[in-house]
Amino acid sequence: MIVGMLIALAGYPHLRNAAVTQTANEFTKARRASLIAAIFMMATSAIGPGFLTQTATFTATLGAAFAFGILASILIDFVVQLNVWRIVTLTRMRASDLANAAIPGSGYLLAVLVIFGGLVFSLGNIAGAGLGLNALTGLDPKWGGALSALIAIAIFSSHRAGIAMDRIMMVLGTLKVCLILFAAFASHPPLGEALRQTVLPDMVDFAAITTIVGGTVGGYITYAGAHRLLDRGTVGVENIDVVSKAALTGILVTGIARYVLFLAILGVVASGVVIDVSGQGANPAAQAFGAAAGNFGLMMFGLVLWAAGISSVIGASYTSMSFITVFSKRITERARNLATVGFILITVVVYVMWGKPPAALLVFAGGFNGLILPLGLSIFMYVGWRRSDLMDGYHYPRWLLVLGVLTCLLSWYMAFKSAGAIFAFINAA
Repeated sequence: MIVGMLIALAGYPHLRNAAVTQTANEFTKARRASLIAAIFMMATSAIGPGFLTQTATFTATLGAAFAFGILASILIDFVVQLNVWRIVTLTRMRASDLANAAIPGSGYLLAVLVIFGGLVFSLGNIAGAGLGLNALTGLDPKWGGALSALIAIAIFSSHRAGIAMDRIMMVLGTLKVCLILFAAFASHPPLGEALRQTVLPDMVDFAAITTIVGGTVGGYITYAGAHRLLDRGTVGVENIDVVSKAALTGILVTGIARYVLFLAILGVVASGVVIDVSGQGANPAAQAFGAAAGNFGLMMFGLVLWAAGISSVIGASYTSMSFITVFSKRITERARNLATVGFILITVVVYVMWGKPPAALLVFAGGFNGLILPLGLSIFMYVGWRRSDLMDGYHYPRWLLVLGVLTCLLSWYMAFKSAGAIFAFINAA
């Protein structure tokens, strides 16, 4: 039958051209779908419950000066994500495999750190989902988090988990952006003061910046979108331009959403509302949303925090488990999904038994993963500078590498300056 089809196509050029056109259209649609999925995977991970809670916590303590931290996180995000997406696409390898190919053994260390960091992130994400259901329904955050984890497990147990995950990421990501915009309009923030301190802050808190950077581009988040592209087959030099545009689009969307969220909470703080950031039942972002828009705002926040939590549980677990393939190449996608289920179950047990305040877990998760960021970025910079053979001889843009090295040095410096404060924070909680 196949031979007959080939003969027919050879004899009728218009049929052959139609078949080629259809194949090209299908390829374009598949590539667009993979790019959109990667953008939303990165966006939902970067604007997760950790970022929502961290932004509320640091805006309450630093005020408008925290605008500089938001700007720093966006600029660092730009350099990190653009380099990681491009290098993963060019090498066609996961971050841990690439690390082993560049520096033997380093991939195992990176995998262990990212998986452990993903566990810390997942603790925070489950806590965030629990806080969201608490604000929405009054359900105890502990059991709300456990229920949300079961929903995430149901998605991963599906035979169509990949498609389901892509669609859920898109819906929840859009929902979060819309609700954040609503809160910003309702709180009437002091725009002039915020813009001034974005570039000329009254004070600079390195622990806050490291935490917010870790919560938006640290740990597994660095690789979330890039690994999704790899799974969908959007790789190689032929895709480098569209991958770069997709990375920039994702960074732009998340950057705007982060700054607008900061403005929403700043408006509440500037109005004189005192936000509890350290109590056992503290829910800083919920207090801000409630003050901005009353009971409706509180319920709205519950919805957006739950959406952020459940989507980030999916993102953290999926990407963390994508690193286990470095230990065995025989691990199938189905086996990886089962490992993800186990990963979420372990996280739930630790969350229920540890008993740390959910808000404190969310802040610590960002700080801890901010400490992991420099290692992975250092490896990627080495590949960009010295291992063009892993990128099929592609001549990597030097300006992007220079920005990457400067960002890498800055991330090492911030990690060194803030490590003590980050661990002191969770010990005091």
